[in-house]
Amino acid sequence: MSVLDVAAAACLLAGALLALSAGVGLVRFHNTLNRMHAGTKPQVLGVLLVLLAMWLHRPTWSNAGPLLLVAISQVVTVPVAAYMIGRAAYSRESSDDDTELPAAD
Repeated sequence: MSVLDVAAAACLLAGALLALSAGVGLVRFHNTLNRMHAGTKPQVLGVLLVLLAMWLHRPTWSNAGPLLLVAISQVVTVPVAAYMIGRAAYSRESSDDDTELPAAD
């Protein structure tokens, strides 16, 4: 294994753990604003680490273009979506208890 393969594996593992923590946060937190934070912060970094792992696995310029396009779209769209969700929750004045998950049977 080369150094790039080890770095790709480390980035992939870290990205997967961040995505898992985002999923756990979405299930565990009880209101919209907390879920919004849990769903955006680790998710974006996790996706960026997975994209970096993909590029490190095959570091060519033909792979860099699409991966960079996906990374830029993630960095731009996720904060905008989080802002809109937060704004809607704030305008409804229901961010404390509006999205309680039903109890598991």
